[in-house]
Amino acid sequence: MEDLVNIYSDTELTVSHLKNILADNGIESMIKNDFESGVSAGFVAGSPSAVDLFVFAKDVNRAQEIIENFKNDLQK
Repeated sequence: MEDLVNIYSDTELTVSHLKNILADNGIESMIKNDFESGVSAGFVAGSPSAVDLFVFAKDVNRAQEIIENFKNDLQK
C-alpha cells in the first residue's frame, strides 16, 4: 500500500474544492475531517476549521504545484 501524505489543511469548503481540482488533474486524494468524525462518534476531536487533504506520495510534487497555483490565484 502506498503512503498517504498530508498535503494541505484548511476549511472543508476549500479542501473539497482542491480535491475536485486534483481529481480533474488525475490525482487521487482523500479528505480527513477529525472534527466531523468526533461529532459522529459522540466526542469532539480537532477543530471545525481544520480539514486535511491527503495524496499518495507519488503525486506530492504535482499536487503541491496545483495547490500553489490555486493559492496564487486566490491572492490576485
